[in-house]
Amino acid sequence: MTMSLWEWLKGWSGVRSSPEHLRRGALGERAAKKYLQKQGLKFLTANFRSPRGEIDLVFRHGDCLVFVEVKTRSSEAWTRPAAAVDSQRRRRLSRTALDYLRRLGNPRVRIRFDIVEVLLTDGEVREIRHLPNTFALSRPYRYG
Repeated sequence: MTMSLWEWLKGWSGVRSSPEHLRRGALGERAAKKYLQKQGLKFLTANFRSPRGEIDLVFRHGDCLVFVEVKTRSSEAWTRPAAAVDSQRRRRLSRTALDYLRRLGNPRVRIRFDIVEVLLTDGEVREIRHLPNTFALSRPYRYG
């Protein structure tokens, strides 16, 4: 198998192109962040990681911390992007949100989980849908 000069130069120089799904996801997260900031939410952090998972974006909206899962798709042929946030994903997000709160010293604040769907056409943002308060903190982590 032969390698093109460009591929060889990229490998030699250390330049690596990200897989398409990661580039698409990063584009969606940037678009979601900008959109939510225009809606008045205050950006706190992106890609918060703990041993139990990752949260795409964290914002403050008044006295509420908002944990945002961004789903970016180039097609809705089969299902809405938000449908990918199943019960297992919601539990992982809940545990990671609790890790975030622990790092802040467990402040007594309201929290909510939002989903932002970003739809692309030809690599460009076509539509952004903000779905606020999409799900509650998963059992057994919530009260009541």
